[in-house]
Amino acid sequence: MLRNGLEPWHVAIVALVCLMLFGSKKLPEMARGLGRSARILKAEARALREEPPTER
Repeated sequence: MLRNGLEPWHVAIVALVCLMLFGSKKLPEMARGLGRSARILKAEARALREEPPTER
């Protein structure tokens, strides 16, 4: 069913719809927020991996 995955025109349509829904001023703010969230998630995951196991 999804043999080819996303084609370039799929990405273009999604970008156009996002631009129409949110406007050109909101998209950079949303991208910055998403980037911050990704960095926080990455840092927390790294901290959990490096944390020594606690004994009870």
